[in-house]
Amino acid sequence: MQRDTRLARLLHVLIHMHLRGGTTTSQTIGQMLHTNPVFARRTMSVLRDAGFVTSTGGPGGCWALTCELDCLTVADVCDAIAHTTLFAVGPAQDNAACPVEAAVNRRLREALNRAELALLETFREMPLSEIANEALSAGVGPTSNKP
Repeated sequence: MQRDTRLARLLHVLIHMHLRGGTTTSQTIGQMLHTNPVFARRTMSVLRDAGFVTSTGGPGGCWALTCELDCLTVADVCDAIAHTTLFAVGPAQDNAACPVEAAVNRRLREALNRAELALLETFREMPLSEIANEALSAGVGPTSNKP
Protein backbone atom coordinates (compact mmCIF):
# COMPACT_ATOMS: atom_id res chain seq x y z
CA MET A 1 0.00 0.00 0.00
CA GLN A 2 1.46 3.33 -1.06
CA ARG A 3 1.41 6.10 1.51
CA ASP A 4 0.36 9.69 0.81
CA THR A 5 3.58 11.69 1.25
CA ARG A 6 2.24 15.10 0.21
CA LEU A 7 2.19 16.52 3.74
CA ALA A 8 5.76 15.46 4.48
CA ARG A 9 6.96 16.78 1.11
CA LEU A 10 5.26 20.15 1.50
CA LEU A 11 6.60 20.57 5.04
CA HIS A 12 10.08 19.67 3.77
CA VAL A 13 9.88 22.36 1.07
CA LEU A 14 8.48 25.08 3.36
CA ILE A 15 11.17 24.53 5.97
CA HIS A 16 13.95 24.51 3.38
CA MET A 17 12.55 27.73 1.92
CA HIS A 18 12.61 29.31 5.36
CA LEU A 19 16.18 28.16 5.99
CA ARG A 20 17.24 29.56 2.59
CA GLY A 21 15.89 33.02 3.34
CA GLY A 22 12.27 32.51 2.31
CA THR A 23 12.62 31.95 -1.43
CA THR A 24 13.63 29.20 -3.82
CA THR A 25 13.14 28.10 -7.42
CA SER A 26 11.12 25.26 -8.89
CA GLN A 27 14.42 23.73 -10.00
CA THR A 28 15.68 23.61 -6.41
CA ILE A 29 12.35 22.28 -5.15
CA GLY A 30 12.55 19.58 -7.79
CA GLN A 31 15.97 18.62 -6.44
CA MET A 32 14.61 18.54 -2.88
CA LEU A 33 11.77 16.23 -3.91
CA HIS A 34 13.79 14.20 -6.42
CA THR A 35 11.47 15.21 -9.23
CA ASN A 36 11.31 17.65 -12.11
CA PRO A 37 10.51 21.38 -11.86
CA VAL A 38 7.12 20.95 -13.58
CA PHE A 39 5.95 18.51 -10.90
CA ALA A 40 7.43 20.82 -8.25
CA ARG A 41 5.30 23.70 -9.58
CA ARG A 42 2.17 21.53 -9.43
CA THR A 43 3.05 20.48 -5.89
CA MET A 44 3.62 24.09 -4.83
CA SER A 45 0.28 25.23 -6.25
CA VAL A 46 -1.40 23.74 -3.16
CA LEU A 47 0.66 26.05 -0.95
CA ARG A 48 0.04 29.03 -3.23
CA ASP A 49 -3.72 28.40 -3.22
CA ALA A 50 -3.64 28.28 0.59
CA GLY A 51 -1.79 31.61 0.68
CA PHE A 52 1.44 30.27 2.22
CA VAL A 53 3.63 31.11 -0.79
CA THR A 54 3.58 33.30 -3.87
CA SER A 55 5.30 32.74 -7.18
CA THR A 56 6.87 34.82 -9.89
CA GLY A 57 7.26 33.31 -13.32
CA GLY A 58 9.77 33.57 -16.09
CA PRO A 59 13.56 33.64 -15.98
CA GLY A 60 14.70 34.30 -12.45
CA GLY A 61 11.25 33.46 -11.09
CA CYS A 62 10.89 31.85 -7.71
CA TRP A 63 8.60 30.85 -4.89
CA ALA A 64 8.46 33.04 -1.77
CA LEU A 65 7.04 32.42 1.68
CA THR A 66 4.20 34.78 2.60
CA CYS A 67 4.09 33.97 6.31
CA GLU A 68 6.41 33.29 9.20
CA LEU A 69 6.84 29.67 10.24
CA ASP A 70 5.88 30.65 13.81
CA CYS A 71 2.37 31.32 12.47
CA LEU A 72 2.12 28.18 10.35
CA THR A 73 1.38 24.75 11.83
CA VAL A 74 1.47 21.25 10.41
CA ALA A 75 -2.35 21.32 10.64
CA ASP A 76 -2.46 24.41 8.40
CA VAL A 77 -0.49 22.62 5.70
CA CYS A 78 -2.51 19.43 6.21
CA ASP A 79 -5.73 21.41 5.75
CA ALA A 80 -4.40 22.79 2.45
CA ILE A 81 -4.20 19.27 1.04
CA ALA A 82 -7.45 17.85 -0.28
CA HIS A 83 -7.67 14.77 1.96
CA THR A 84 -10.57 12.40 1.98
CA THR A 85 -9.09 10.85 5.11
CA LEU A 86 -5.79 10.82 6.98
CA PHE A 87 -5.79 7.05 7.34
CA ALA A 88 -5.65 4.30 4.73
CA VAL A 89 -7.90 1.91 6.68
CA GLY A 90 -11.64 2.24 6.46
CA PRO A 91 -15.02 0.54 6.55
CA ALA A 92 -15.98 -2.23 4.14
CA GLN A 93 -18.75 -1.90 1.62
CA ASP A 94 -19.31 -5.51 0.68
CA ASN A 95 -22.83 -6.08 1.99
CA ALA A 96 -24.75 -3.03 3.15
CA ALA A 97 -27.64 -5.20 4.38
CA CYS A 98 -25.44 -7.20 6.77
CA PRO A 99 -25.86 -6.11 10.42
CA VAL A 100 -22.37 -7.43 11.28
CA GLU A 101 -20.76 -5.31 8.58
CA ALA A 102 -22.80 -2.30 9.76
CA ALA A 103 -21.65 -2.80 13.38
CA VAL A 104 -18.00 -3.23 12.33
CA ASN A 105 -18.15 -0.16 10.11
CA ARG A 106 -19.78 1.94 12.83
CA ARG A 107 -17.04 1.05 15.32
CA LEU A 108 -14.27 1.61 12.78
CA ARG A 109 -15.66 5.02 11.82
CA GLU A 110 -15.91 6.04 15.48
CA ALA A 111 -12.33 4.96 16.20
CA LEU A 112 -10.97 6.57 13.04
CA ASN A 113 -12.78 9.83 13.78
CA ARG A 114 -11.33 9.94 17.31
CA ALA A 115 -7.84 9.13 16.01
CA GLU A 116 -8.06 11.77 13.27
CA LEU A 117 -9.19 14.44 15.76
CA ALA A 118 -6.29 13.56 18.08
CA LEU A 119 -3.79 13.64 15.20
CA LEU A 120 -5.06 17.00 13.94
CA GLU A 121 -4.86 18.43 17.48
CA THR A 122 -1.22 17.33 17.66
CA PHE A 123 -0.60 18.92 14.24
CA ARG A 124 -2.18 22.19 15.49
CA GLU A 125 0.31 22.30 18.34
CA MET A 126 3.28 21.89 15.98
CA PRO A 127 4.50 25.14 14.41
CA LEU A 128 6.84 24.72 11.47
CA SER A 129 9.36 26.94 13.24
CA GLU A 130 9.91 24.15 15.80
CA ILE A 131 10.72 21.68 13.03
CA ALA A 132 13.06 24.24 11.40
CA ASN A 133 14.82 24.75 14.74
CA GLU A 134 15.20 21.00 15.12
CA ALA A 135 16.81 20.82 11.67
CA LEU A 136 19.15 23.68 12.59
CA SER A 137 20.10 21.85 15.79
CA ALA A 138 20.92 18.79 13.69
CA GLY A 139 23.41 20.82 11.68
CA VAL A 140 21.46 22.04 8.68
CA GLY A 141 22.70 25.58 8.05
CA PRO A 142 20.55 28.45 6.83
CA THR A 143 22.56 28.72 3.63
CA SER A 144 23.02 25.00 3.10
CA ASN A 145 23.19 23.99 -0.55
CA LYS A 146 21.85 20.57 0.29
CA PRO A 147 18.23 20.13 -0.87
